[in-house]
This record gives sequence, structure tokens and C-alpha cells, in this order.
Amino acid sequence: MSRIIEKIAWFVQDQDGVTAIEYGLIAALIAVGLVVALTAVGTDLSTVFSAIASSLDSAVTAL
Repeated sequence: MSRIIEKIAWFVQDQDGVTAIEYGLIAALIAVGLVVALTAVGTDLSTVFSAIASSLDSAVTAL
């Protein structure tokens, strides 16, 4: 019986798995932040490139 209690106490005090889970959660949070940021920047870049393409088309047509 005391061996079971020792195993349970060891399991409760073990911090190795907790650290791995924390790193996993941090990595997931960073990934979500990158996706959100790149989506917003991507939309803005698309608008800028469309404006540049339109200006270039106008310049080529004027020649």
C-alpha cells in the first residue's frame, strides 16, 4: 500500500511533463499569433501590389 502512495506522490511531484506541455502551449500561441499577423499583412500587401500593377499597366498603356 505504501508503494502505491509513493508512486502517486512521485507522479504528482514530477514536473517534466508539465514543462513540455508549457513549451507546447507557448509554441501554439506563437503560431496563432504569426498566422493572424501574416494574414493581416498579406491582405495589405495584396492591396499594395494591386495598386502597383495598376500603375504599371497605366504607364505601359501610355507609351
